Amino acid sequence: MVDVLYSSVSGSVGHAATHVADSARCETGLVPHPYWPLFDLRVWTPRLELRLPTEDEQNELVALSDRGIHDPSTMPFSQPWTDRPAPYRQRESLQYWWGARANWSPRDWRLPCAVFVDDQPVGVQELMATDFGPLRSVRTGSWLGREHQGHGIGREMRAAMLHLAFDGLGAREALSGAFFDNEPSLRTSRSLGYVFNGEEKFLRRGKPERMINLRLDREAWSTTRRDDIAIEGLSQDGLEMFGVPVAR
Repeated sequence: MVDVLYSSVSGSVGHAATHVADSARCETGLVPHPYWPLFDLRVWTPRLELRLPTEDEQNELVALSDRGIHDPSTMPFSQPWTDRPAPYRQRESLQYWWGARANWSPRDWRLPCAVFVDDQPVGVQELMATDFGPLRSVRTGSWLGREHQGHGIGREMRAAMLHLAFDGLGAREALSGAFFDNEPSLRTSRSLGYVFNGEEKFLRRGKPERMINLRLDREAWSTTRRDDIAIEGLSQDGLEMFGVPVAR
């Protein structure tokens, strides 16, 4: 499930990480998850919310993707999962979410958050990293239901996830990329401050195509960072799951 958009401070994390689960749940009345603290994690903007989906919400996301993500004559994904016929596409989508949890480790993780607008799932925004602790480098991936495109939601959900990466986890850089002809994705990246970071060849439906790579570093992000994005439920246990050293 790679992206339509495709998509540090040493020794410390940003101030939003102090919105830990205990204080957040005192305000909301919700009880923290005893074993998987990432279920408590939320990122809010004035327009949307990012969080891990429940089983029922995963089914809603599958139904949303069934209604279309892109023109079938094009393929924005380096992994053409939307070409898979039913019921394999639906089953493999569920397996992807389950696999992200089952294979999670602080050294290699994927956080595929559902995107909610007015409490309705509209897409998925993912954050991924390998060896995040020493490297502080993340990658993003996302998809948005076609019926919700063209309203600025794609940019908003990426901005929310970048806030989690830089302010919450203390990332030093965020990497992204898109095929050369995916102008909406490239435009979104540029609008958020990404710069050209080379290109490479990827197979797209069996044909080699140019992938444009982009990079956003912490300094560039800090010049456009927003004060209307909030992180909730990022506990010490959650930070350790991301590979972020935490003093106990």
